Amino acid sequence: MKRLLSIELQKIWLSRSSRILSIAYFFILSFIALIASIKFNIGSFQLHIAEQGIFNFPYIWHFNTYIAAILKFFLAIVIVSMMANEYSYGTLKQNLIDGMSKQEFVLSKFLTVVVFAAASTLFVFAMSLILGYSFSSYTEISIVFTDLEYLLAYFVKLLGFFSFCLFLGILVKRSAFAIGFLFVWNILEGIAKGILNFKIFPEGKTADHIMQFFPLESMGNLIVEPFSRLSVIKNIQTAIGGAGNGKDYSVHFSSILIVLAWTVIFVFLSYKLLKKRDL
Repeated sequence: MKRLLSIELQKIWLSRSSRILSIAYFFILSFIALIASIKFNIGSFQLHIAEQGIFNFPYIWHFNTYIAAILKFFLAIVIVSMMANEYSYGTLKQNLIDGMSKQEFVLSKFLTVVVFAAASTLFVFAMSLILGYSFSSYTEISIVFTDLEYLLAYFVKLLGFFSFCLFLGILVKRSAFAIGFLFVWNILEGIAKGILNFKIFPEGKTADHIMQFFPLESMGNLIVEPFSRLSVIKNIQTAIGGAGNGKDYSVHFSSILIVLAWTVIFVFLSYKLLKKRDL
């Protein structure tokens, strides 16, 4: 496996566009720290974002993983480009001629996906620790390492999403079309969600129970938006007569299992598609 991974990482590093996108991704991730310097002046009222508790432990794990997950599209481009280059430059056929099996080829791509997801998770972990100890009002060890399940959810979310991108890269062969297909799929899931919510099951949570098994929706369910947890938002809701949204912000084991199942499905379909395809 070490040999397979080494081959893939060399391919990515030798590709100028993939190298730049990968570096840019981690560079942009570090921009989360810039949120601490944002201030809003509204008349005599000044709002300092960092003072609203976004970098407090353990809330920071939720906030940072949610924001970082939005940036995953940078690496998604790298994943689909990685597959597109295999077809464009003929390296896929050359690898097979040199003795690499199709199973090993898919495994090498999946190992790259795992490395990207793990590296991003470790980066967010380190950055959150630095920001948390710099701005958090609570630095007790028992509090600092509470809610680390958001990091697990973040890793699984990237793993599932990048596996989906890998499958699309093999299916479509062209990076632009693969990314386009990804956005179209996202729109289709949105349409399906709207139909289920407003037409078929307008009452109750039946629509949500069905949608949780859709690939992109299941990945989105891993980390719920964190903004409504902020005290300033809760105060606004109280001021306008609200009684709280009652939203569940927890990371559920069932959601993790669904995304892991999709990960296995995407990798399996990638292999079956490559196995049947005449190269």
